[in-house]
Amino acid sequence: MEIDRVDGRTPNQLRPLACSRGVLYRAHGSASWTQGDTKVLAAVYGPKAGTKKNENPEKACIEVIWKPKTGQSGKLEREYEMILKRTLQSICILTLNPNTTTSVIVQVVNDDGSLLPCAINAACAALVDAGAPLKHLAVAICCCLAESGYVILDPSKLEEQNMKAFAYLVFPNALTTLPEGGLRVGGEPMEHGIITSVTQGAMSVDDYLHSLERGRAATAKMSAFLQKSLQPLLSDD
Repeated sequence: MEIDRVDGRTPNQLRPLACSRGVLYRAHGSASWTQGDTKVLAAVYGPKAGTKKNENPEKACIEVIWKPKTGQSGKLEREYEMILKRTLQSICILTLNPNTTTSVIVQVVNDDGSLLPCAINAACAALVDAGAPLKHLAVAICCCLAESGYVILDPSKLEEQNMKAFAYLVFPNALTTLPEGGLRVGGEPMEHGIITSVTQGAMSVDDYLHSLERGRAATAKMSAFLQKSLQPLLSDD
């Protein structure tokens, strides 16, 4: 059974992607990431000497600050900060600059769905622009489960309001393997690995595995797009 989408896309079809790097001159690295009408800016500052309280001084520390489009940060933004921090820590080589802190500032420009994956993609591109030492790149996607049981990818804001459950998935970039342990992710070969998985709502194991399969297939195309957008920097590495 097919599902009709408001914008006419097929269930597996992503919105148009756009990525620009070096968009903020005072940051050590920066990038913008756009999917459809959702746009996020990410800026990287550091590394600066010293780590935050309760952080391991024998490793580098990643600090994430989420800035909503309007108003003050709330519980949801704090949750996004934690997810983003854990994701970035897993792709960064934290042993090269011990006892330092790198700050990643995420600014929401417009939210028309799939906001967290867009922010993760923007932050990853900004780290590459800053020359941060990375094990590998990462690409994120949102998979939604409709009431009918059908899985759709990269939902718009309107579509999100009518979904039964969500899975936010982050995969290692299958096209780019950087040094220092980039061949395996969490003990798994890169092509089978997953960096971050966050679910919301009621989703069966079968639905989750279906989302995982669909998300992994879609992010292969996103990986190619990300690598193409960052090619001059990746070549320099």
